[in-house]
Amino acid sequence: MTAHNSSPVATNRPNHRMVDRVSAILEAAARSRAGLTLTELAAHIDAPLSSTQGLANGLVATGYLIERDRTYHLGPAPFFLTRLAGASPVDAVASEHLQEIHAATGHTVVLAIAVGDGLYYVDHVAESARYSYLAENFIKRSLIRASSGWILLSGMSRRDLWSYLSLLPPEDEPFADEFLDSLHQIQTDQIVVAPTVSTSGIEGIATSVTSEGEIIGSVAVIGDHEEILNDADTISSILLDYRSRWSS
Repeated sequence: MTAHNSSPVATNRPNHRMVDRVSAILEAAARSRAGLTLTELAAHIDAPLSSTQGLANGLVATGYLIERDRTYHLGPAPFFLTRLAGASPVDAVASEHLQEIHAATGHTVVLAIAVGDGLYYVDHVAESARYSYLAENFIKRSLIRASSGWILLSGMSRRDLWSYLSLLPPEDEPFADEFLDSLHQIQTDQIVVAPTVSTSGIEGIATSVTSEGEIIGSVAVIGDHEEILNDADTISSILLDYRSRWSS
């Protein structure tokens, strides 16, 4: 095609070797169902193991990859970016489900995912402007200070969980102890009931959303501490019923 004389001269965008390698790693991880070892990633991008390890570590730290059993899989961060662009990162949970749970409980309902070391609400039904603000502006929250965060932490690999907990500030260390004391029960029951980690008087009851057995998100009912505790049995039952629809 011949450009019009009045058009600006088009120039090719130069490739950047590191960007090319990161892009190739993410595409390879997205195409692989079983995951790729570090050696396979290095071969895929034709790079030394040491360089590939550095890239892989950085991508795991920022949520673009997940490492499980020494294999690398696509992480939640690309889905989070998709959500910013207007799509859902957790397809199994429809907005209609959150609306139904809100109608049944009378409380705010949020869908959360972990990206890197942060918790983000990616969908919600709320009458409270506070939670609408958090969700609609994708404000980063602490994983250790939220019921949804405890669910998401319970699904992390031990290596990533230990790394996250080791970097918590001193004021959050008591919450880490409480979480670890509850970890086995959370993994067994897939429900967290008002762990008393918020400093604002707001509490939540959360359950997991899984894909192929891996936790990819959490749905929580959030509200005043006493109201949530008074309705805990009903809310837990409703969330676990919906969880059976979302999880695979």
